[in-house]
Amino acid sequence: MFDELSEKLEATFARLRGRGVLTEADIKEGLREVRRVLLEADVNFQLTREFLERVEKKAVGVAQLRTVSPGQQLVKVVYDELTTMLGEQREGLKLSSVPPTIVMMVGLQGSGKTTTAAKLARKLKGESRATRLVACDVYRPAAIDQLETLGQQLDIPVYAERGTQDVVRIAKAGIEQARRARDRVVIVDTAGRLQIDDEMMAELDHLKAAIHPDEILLVADGMTGQDAVKIAQGFDQRLHVTGVILTKMDGDARGGAALSIYGVTKKPIKYIGVGEKVDALEEFYPERMAGRILQQGDIVSLVEKAQTAFDAEEAKRLEKKVRKEGMDLTDFLAAMKQIERLGPLEGILKMLPGVNSKMLKQVKATDPKRLRHLEAIVLSMTHAERKKPDMMNGSRRARVAKGSGRPISEVNRLLEQFREMQKMMKKAGNLPGGGGKFRPNMFGMR
Repeated sequence: MFDELSEKLEATFARLRGRGVLTEADIKEGLREVRRVLLEADVNFQLTREFLERVEKKAVGVAQLRTVSPGQQLVKVVYDELTTMLGEQREGLKLSSVPPTIVMMVGLQGSGKTTTAAKLARKLKGESRATRLVACDVYRPAAIDQLETLGQQLDIPVYAERGTQDVVRIAKAGIEQARRARDRVVIVDTAGRLQIDDEMMAELDHLKAAIHPDEILLVADGMTGQDAVKIAQGFDQRLHVTGVILTKMDGDARGGAALSIYGVTKKPIKYIGVGEKVDALEEFYPERMAGRILQQGDIVSLVEKAQTAFDAEEAKRLEKKVRKEGMDLTDFLAAMKQIERLGPLEGILKMLPGVNSKMLKQVKATDPKRLRHLEAIVLSMTHAERKKPDMMNGSRRARVAKGSGRPISEVNRLLEQFREMQKMMKKAGNLPGGGGKFRPNMFGMR
């Protein structure tokens, strides 16, 4: 997500920062490069022009500063304007004061609407909001089956009727069932088309008038760039959508859709889909996304991710054991499994300040099965070897390598990583308030 855009912007700003003192000519030259980068990312032309005009106006004053690096200040100006372009601040779902809140999902066929409806239901359920899905996509083959299957996987009720194409009747019956069950949210999955047409819009308009949704969320494919913006305009003109969910943002998305939709439609991006898994739906924060684009990191999102991914009970057990007996390789493996729940290492690194594209390319080259290999190596050791890794001499390492089916170099690398983690934990224990303890909140836990 935004990899190419981030890389090119960082290269431009690195050149400006290296000059120390910025002249007005330097700024104009740099902004010409920024303009080229944004247009290549498929950002709307008019928005790009307005964005650069605002940046240039603020940047001329920045160039006169002597107390702070002008180059760094210019990045701050761009960050502020990117945040504004992306929507200024987070806008969550508008929840009705009288349940259930009705959310109507709309979009073209192939945008990932049905899967996104299930992802959103899962997220709301995780926030202790009982949620029900209603299957109103009565035209696409197997659409109802798909939603019911997802509902079963997530333990979320799905209301569906077969043998009828009366979507108003289906939606009303599903909402009434939700009221009786005292559900907090109802998500209505509607039919899409390959392109916007009057028949589809008329049906959605009719459905909207019948169920009075609190939210009409457009699900748009983030990889389609300016097409996603045009689609958003088309749906908004007819239905007055309240927000957007951009899908497939983990793919080769240049960023044009995310950077243009709010500016063109003034409809906030509320969520982004970042993968195929049911948990791959993130709340959209303009300021955090601007930080990621400019490679400033997103520590807040990383901490929030850690709080939901880590097993607090397991962490407490590990802390108690390590504090009493010290860390061994079994503990090391348990800690690695906890960290794996955060998701791919590449995604975690993108949230850390200062991580550039070169570092990420090195990470992409690593084996995604690395943890499985580590586990095989550790489980090939005896209990005594796991407790005291220092006893791992050459013959023991060779035996473990053979038993795990991994080369000796990987066994050596694992032992080196373990020693590095021991050193890191010892340093953490020497920090104020560290007390020499293994603390789960070292990884963002509470």
